[in-house]
Amino acid sequence: MPVTSLALPSEPIDEAQVRGGAPRAGHVVLDEAGGRSIGVWEHTPGVSTDVEADEVFVVVAGSATLEFEHPALPPVELRPGTVVRLDAGMRTVWTIHETLRKVYVA
Repeated sequence: MPVTSLALPSEPIDEAQVRGGAPRAGHVVLDEAGGRSIGVWEHTPGVSTDVEADEVFVVVAGSATLEFEHPALPPVELRPGTVVRLDAGMRTVWTIHETLRKVYVA
């Protein structure tokens, strides 16, 4: 099954993390081995904050702007094919323009 059509659970994002809209998110773990997790994550339009874990991801659908509150880094425009590396403890703001789906390794 293509990762873009994989059914994902979805639930509202914690109100304390929401800065705009009524975003929902969900994920499914595809595999876990050697202390690593591979999965698919999705976030609907809206704005939310997060504190990241160590992760590498590839955007497979949608569009968003990822901003970094700490450390202060330039924002990244996320589109299909974009690859991003996040470090544990980064504080981020996700502005989702079109439902974003990514495949991650954490």
